[in-house]
Amino acid sequence: MNALDIKHTRAHQGLARVYHLKNQRKSAYDEMTKLIEKARNNASAYEKRSEYCDRDMAKSDLSMASQLDPLRTYPYRYRAAVLMDDHKEKEAIAELTKAIAFKPDLQLLHLRAAFYESMNDYISTVRDCEAALCLDPSHADTVELYNKAKERISE
Repeated sequence: MNALDIKHTRAHQGLARVYHLKNQRKSAYDEMTKLIEKARNNASAYEKRSEYCDRDMAKSDLSMASQLDPLRTYPYRYRAAVLMDDHKEKEAIAELTKAIAFKPDLQLLHLRAAFYESMNDYISTVRDCEAALCLDPSHADTVELYNKAKERISE
């Protein structure tokens, strides 16, 4: 008897990862679909499956993940990144702001600071960097972004 025979969720995730590494995205997606069918209402499974499909399907999976567990931050980060790619900066910032409202963590604050910096909003960049540095004063990427934004404000 193996892990797949007993329907162990980690086995499906692992097999999906192997397919993905072999560049077999459809097989990876199908394997995660099997997991979703067995482990209903599993936000993590939808989140993970989103990594193995095209953008539109990923959006749908991440929307479902947010419905099942609104406090997961990955769907917000992903949606924000897609919005930035589509040059919808304000919407991307709003998406991150939703997540920061319930979980003000380093990654979210740093990402929003980087988005502000790309929009030349250096005051907001500094604000988010300062908040992130309260959580981890030695985070090198945030320190670098903070110093860069402070220089821009001084110009």
